[in-house]
Amino acid sequence: MTIEYIRYEMPDGELQEKLRASYIEAGKSLQASAHCLGYELTQCEEDATCFVLRIQWDSTEGHLEGFRRSPEFREFYRAIAPYVSNIKEMRHYGLTNVEWRRS
Repeated sequence: MTIEYIRYEMPDGELQEKLRASYIEAGKSLQASAHCLGYELTQCEEDATCFVLRIQWDSTEGHLEGFRRSPEFREFYRAIAPYVSNIKEMRHYGLTNVEWRRS
């Protein structure tokens, strides 16, 4: 599994609301992709202008070769295109053997 993190900087409240609404729409495309295992959009509590989207992919190849070449990606991109210039970081991360969760 690969985790993609996309960090946004959204300077005002109206844009922040639009980003959330756009990801509700874009989420439909993620849910339709066999390569997407889950996603979440978070907003920083200390600095409300910062958002992080976390997407779990089956693999980096599944994301880049599968999803990005699919009709679902075109719909996804259409929903989030107005915010691409607000992306400050977009990277893929692999899991390590260090983890713990309370059950």
